[in-house]
Amino acid sequence: MSKNLGLIDRILSGHKTIETRWYKNRSTPYNKINVNDKIYFKDSGGLVRAYATVSDFKQYQLFSIEDSQKLVDRYGGVGQIDIHHRDASQWAIGKKYAILIWLKSPQKVNPFAINKAGFGIGCAWITVKDINTIRVSADSRPAV
Repeated sequence: MSKNLGLIDRILSGHKTIETRWYKNRSTPYNKINVNDKIYFKDSGGLVRAYATVSDFKQYQLFSIEDSQKLVDRYGGVGQIDIHHRDASQWAIGKKYAILIWLKSPQKVNPFAINKAGFGIGCAWITVKDINTIRVSADSRPAV
């Protein structure tokens, strides 16, 4: 997540309750998320420092910028979709899929690194059955 936007702190404080992903293709977590899954959060280049539980999710196929704008209008606002530029025409061009993930019970964790080897250098989302399979001690931090 972008550290300069303070999104993890907003999740922990309850001011951000919906995480969204907007894609050109059906990328993870599309069709790979379930209610009660735990989502761990880290800032780009940083350590994992929080998690929340999925209380609900919705997936959408977008046929136009207007479809994206309708989602922002419906679910955007304080405590929901946390989009700084509410005009979808600025950032939704070429996006064909969206997933909205409702978060509950956010918790801080003792910060830890993860090993992203095998998931792609620029992956923003990793799906694993057990976080411990990619957890690395903070003492032996790999590139995250």
